[in-house]
Amino acid sequence: MPDSSALISRRRLLQGAGAMWLLSVSQVGLAAVSQVVAVRVWPASSYTRVTLESNQLLKYKQFALSNPERVVVDIEGVNLNSVLKGVGTQIRADDPFIKSARVGQFDPKTVRMVFELKQNVTPHLFALAPVAEFKERLVMDLYPANMSSEQDPLLALLEDYNNGELDKKMPAEQGPKPGKAGRDRPIVIMLDPGHGGEDPGAIGKHKTREKDIVLKIARRLKALIDKEANMKAYMTRNEDVFIPLKVRVAKAQKQRADLFVSIHADAFTSGAARGSSVFALSTKGATSTAAKYLAQTQNASDLIGGISRSGDRYVDHTMFDMVQSLTINDSLKFGKEVLQRLGRVNKLHKNSVDQAGFAVLKAPDIPSILVETAFLSNVEEERKLRTASFQQEVAESILAGIKAYFADGATLARRG
Repeated sequence: MPDSSALISRRRLLQGAGAMWLLSVSQVGLAAVSQVVAVRVWPASSYTRVTLESNQLLKYKQFALSNPERVVVDIEGVNLNSVLKGVGTQIRADDPFIKSARVGQFDPKTVRMVFELKQNVTPHLFALAPVAEFKERLVMDLYPANMSSEQDPLLALLEDYNNGELDKKMPAEQGPKPGKAGRDRPIVIMLDPGHGGEDPGAIGKHKTREKDIVLKIARRLKALIDKEANMKAYMTRNEDVFIPLKVRVAKAQKQRADLFVSIHADAFTSGAARGSSVFALSTKGATSTAAKYLAQTQNASDLIGGISRSGDRYVDHTMFDMVQSLTINDSLKFGKEVLQRLGRVNKLHKNSVDQAGFAVLKAPDIPSILVETAFLSNVEEERKLRTASFQQEVAESILAGIKAYFADGATLARRG
């Protein structure tokens, strides 16, 4: 007869093996189920974005229903959780496109999301690979069904961009309008508050978001410019919305701007970095390590903010002709004037205009600069950036630089 202690040991071993097998099966089962970890809704006048962030790439089907108008998104391999249940609470009353949202477990393997609409829309769904702190994302952009360039040129530009036709549909007549800017016609200035929507930009120690600060500065600058009798300002965005870099440039070209000013408040690898900076485009490599780093972080905005894979985007082999070289020279002169004025309200990070391959500065016929107002990664400068007084001083400094640039009649002789 077998020893009883041996039988007990064998039984325990088998029980342990069974438990391990059950554990491994449950782990495999859990791994096969996607989990939505965040849902974000970004309403804007141009379009509303809904983002689902998950631990795995989501499989989905999308279709429309009428009476009332609805967009339905079925997500496969997902179980309903508290994150998904909270979608309805994220719909704002002032959302131009979504009236309400509800979600339910349609069948054991499918979660159904239903968005009731306020107007006809064109849904645009695409996936984004993990980047920065974001995991897998499923993005749904809801555009107005009838885009009109007369209402807002941005809408038509976004549609062309998503269809990969932005370059093909740019008007034949580009560059500033005829006549000397400031004398024969108003000086047209495109202001570009960096980041927006899903892309917060840099975030300071006290949770200050770059996208919010630069929008406030841009609005202050626009108000100052519009008080000038011979100037007119436009903005690439005037709300918390993500706009692809190339669309920002295209909007400046569409408005036939004389100048392009991109406004930022970035972060650096060291918290000790401080001071204001001005950058211009370089087609021959960055003029400093800092400029190269900042250009890389700014150019990553399209990946962080999220663009459709069908969208057109900048490539390194973009051709630049003689006009581009002349424009860069103008950009350096313009940047120098702004940098000098910024030095009166804040310490300068560098006493000369730096250069790098910033995608947002690539309009071949518009002098363009990128202004780093201060560093959010520096606690003292973060505190300063949050104040209305410093925001106003920065806006006034940029305007003073614009005026000084145009005061040199020879500078724009070729452009008038």
